[in-house]
Amino acid sequence: MSPASPDQLLAIVPLAGIDPPVWQADGTAVVVASPLGGGNDLWSFPVDGGAPERLTSGIGSVGHLSSPLPRRSPDGRYWSYVTGDIGSTEVWLQPTDGSPAFELSRLGANIIGAEWSADSGSLLVAANRTGSYDVHQVSVPDGAHRALTDDERYEVCPVASPTGDARYHVMLDETWTEHHLVRVPLTGDDAGTPTTIMVDTGFFDYQYGRVFGTPRVSPDGRTVLFRSYRSGWINIWAVAATGGAPWPVHPEDADQDHAAWSPDGARIVLTSNRDASVRLVEVPVDGGDARVLVDPGDGVCAVPAYSPDGTRVAFTLARPTHPADLHVVDVASGALTRLTRAVGDAVETHLARPERITYTGEDGLEIPAFLYLPSAVGVEPNGAGVVLVHGGPTMQWFPTFENYAQFLVARGYTLLLPNIRGSSGYGRAFEEANDRDWCGGDLRDVVRGAELLRARPDVDADRIAVTGLSYGGIMSMAATTLAPGAFRSAVSLSGYGDFLHMMDEQEFRHQQLLRKELGDPVADRDVYLRASSIYAVRQARNPLFIAHGVGRYPQSDAGRRFAEAMEREYKPFEYRTYPDEHYYVYGRDNTRRLWADVDAFLRRTLDLA
Repeated sequence: MSPASPDQLLAIVPLAGIDPPVWQADGTAVVVASPLGGGNDLWSFPVDGGAPERLTSGIGSVGHLSSPLPRRSPDGRYWSYVTGDIGSTEVWLQPTDGSPAFELSRLGANIIGAEWSADSGSLLVAANRTGSYDVHQVSVPDGAHRALTDDERYEVCPVASPTGDARYHVMLDETWTEHHLVRVPLTGDDAGTPTTIMVDTGFFDYQYGRVFGTPRVSPDGRTVLFRSYRSGWINIWAVAATGGAPWPVHPEDADQDHAAWSPDGARIVLTSNRDASVRLVEVPVDGGDARVLVDPGDGVCAVPAYSPDGTRVAFTLARPTHPADLHVVDVASGALTRLTRAVGDAVETHLARPERITYTGEDGLEIPAFLYLPSAVGVEPNGAGVVLVHGGPTMQWFPTFENYAQFLVARGYTLLLPNIRGSSGYGRAFEEANDRDWCGGDLRDVVRGAELLRARPDVDADRIAVTGLSYGGIMSMAATTLAPGAFRSAVSLSGYGDFLHMMDEQEFRHQQLLRKELGDPVADRDVYLRASSIYAVRQARNPLFIAHGVGRYPQSDAGRRFAEAMEREYKPFEYRTYPDEHYYVYGRDNTRRLWADVDAFLRRTLDLA
């Protein structure tokens, strides 16, 4: 047995996107955005066998705030999708009769949501045409548009009731922690008059309304589903279309997402995240017992959608040995059908499956983690241990395909991927445990993880490193200067070490994140300074590799500033940038070079043969 090569790892991409699959009207096939065949197009996958059909040609890139958002018009005449580049995305329509696709909207803005009206005569989109995200209506097929909202607060996630009598959207407050669910009747004496039917508080929204999510209206138009943190866990809640007290659909100590109605409105399917294993659960609306449709064990189910007759559910399933693939489950029997295969058997058998472990933080907090062993891919351990920290910090390691982890374990490193305090998926208390304490308790959790590796017989206690991307890069910088001596070396990928500077230079959503997690940069300046590892560079004792992308658009200079600070203090570091990227490195050729550079740095600084 031999491990997968870097080129094999870089060739592995998900064949089903992050958007919910859309069923063909006759229930014979499922449509998703997919890179199958190159590019990024809509493909139709038959559910009972047969070759997939390409529905569009050359959708191209999608702006960093958007996804293709494939939708079928209720009358079946069009497929809609969003495409474009950063700062300007538009809605395009692909007629189902085979006519050429055409650009529908001409907003000259960024579109982050697009949903059809019940009569197929228009689409509702959320766009920042006037400098703040508002809801616009775009007519079909002429593309005429008009703004439906004009509040300075973000008004996003528009959706039409299937009955055609109302539309809904979400309005965020200035902190993005309060969400107003707004209903606008389209008929009757109060037509056009918006009414807030529910207010949800305490749920920070990092993605312009998309984390809270688009409300989902029942087929009869009487009930609306939304996500809420009000129980201490992110659960799916419901509220009557006319307002009133909300109720939990299926209360549990687990984070839920991706709720979808059955065509008859009698059932809801949702995803349930228990200890990073994400199941597919069906819940009867009448209050009967919920039923697990798919329990993937070490895997993650996402974006379910009922077939037109309600007998099947399409969804994606990812595992450590393959990214998201499109599947269908028969609701009655539980039989699974896999429609795409991103990784062939010949490669999948050479990928590592991590072990689940837990360890205890210094204050007794239990830290879940994934342990990757070189022996799992037939490689002799090289004696080095690496703690790999995720981004966010409000994110989570899942049992899904992680190509960077697979590369490192294939090179002989023993890896620990911890869900340190501040991670999502373990309830509000755990997620907020590092608020106003970045690079504090969470860094000590990382150091504890290093101690766990150090105690292993297959790891040399003096050869422990730390690495990670984004917040993982932040942790790697912090481990170097705020926990001197805890690691032999560190690799920071697109990290930040000065949060006061980050507040000044970063885009709005990152500023919102800093305000939520660290407080006001003036009143809480001490919190920002305490978390900013750049001011403790003089304490650094281990070599630090700093890497990020440059060139395509205006870049953050956080990495360069940290490198200059290390140089001023005569500290050991290497600094490399990779062209034609954003601050993060995603291109295949650049990633190949980056991995080789990381491996070479670790081997030098850990004294590996």
